[in-house]
Amino acid sequence: MKILVTGAAGFIGSAVCRLLHAEGRDEIVCLDKLTYAASLESIDAVLKGGRAVLERVDVADLDEVRRVFREHRPDAVMHLAAESHVDRSIDGSGVFVRTNVVGTHVMLEAAREYWSGLQGAAKERFRFHHISTDEVYGSLGPEGLFREDTAYEPNSPYSASKAASDHLVHAWHHTYGLPTLLSNCSNNYGPFHFPEKLIPLIILNGMHGQKLPVYGAGDNVRDWLFVEDHARALLTIVRDGVPGERYNVGGNAERRNIDVVHAICDLLDELVPDSPHRPHRDLITYVADRPGHDKRYAIDASKIRRELGWEPRVTFEQGLRATVEWYLANRWWWEPIRSRKYAGERLGVLAAAGK
Repeated sequence: MKILVTGAAGFIGSAVCRLLHAEGRDEIVCLDKLTYAASLESIDAVLKGGRAVLERVDVADLDEVRRVFREHRPDAVMHLAAESHVDRSIDGSGVFVRTNVVGTHVMLEAAREYWSGLQGAAKERFRFHHISTDEVYGSLGPEGLFREDTAYEPNSPYSASKAASDHLVHAWHHTYGLPTLLSNCSNNYGPFHFPEKLIPLIILNGMHGQKLPVYGAGDNVRDWLFVEDHARALLTIVRDGVPGERYNVGGNAERRNIDVVHAICDLLDELVPDSPHRPHRDLITYVADRPGHDKRYAIDASKIRRELGWEPRVTFEQGLRATVEWYLANRWWWEPIRSRKYAGERLGVLAAAGK
């Protein structure tokens, strides 16, 4: 089987590619525009393994995407390419619309044209798997879970762009018969995570003795999913999922943001006993909340467990410890990012400042 993975050098995409590489059963076409959040180092072993090729292509470039389909003739597409940081979407929504909405439209159209020309078993086995987020559902109160039939209510430019892309995928299945699969996941964390997101930001700031920013009161709740568990779920869906169906993927690990930050601080105290910044909890500082910050996300993942047999293997405590240990041991990966791309500065402050 040959799988085209878009966003292959991103956080979740690279985890998917590394898992495919470790399994050794499929060929991989790694497609990525290589924006600021991409890292070829995250898939270095994949690209050197002899079963993968790299295509530096923008998913919004129809001619180039058509060429990739024509030259590589994939059996499945796993569409992960996306702009994904809510704060950056507040600062500049246009790139989110271009990549997440226009890019998904381009991928669907190129896939539909390609799939329409297939014959027999090749056409039967083709799949287009679109990977999305639980943020499309909006914000939960203190009770309840997001289900596959939960109504959409996106509240940020990022989640609105992902909701639009989800609707396109749904429409291309029902209008054209394209064999699509759609999954919506909770917050991912783990190794190779670009340090603008909460967990790697807190780890690296803590290591450097910098302030640990917590939005608002820190009482926003997220369901956390270890990225390697998510990668397993995505391969399960693309291989065994039913075309036209949607699957929610969650980690069964709801935590308040402040509790996540406290846990990271305690791990740093334990794992770096000679740190001059102990206790790391003293570095916590509360900052103005993100505009429109959703209060709580929580996933009901019973469908994928019941129908496809997937469930998370890594507890939040296990995954967080492994993640902190990875960042402590892999400066070679994140130091160039901190010095050249992103040094931990606050993003998404325009609305908060009244501008």
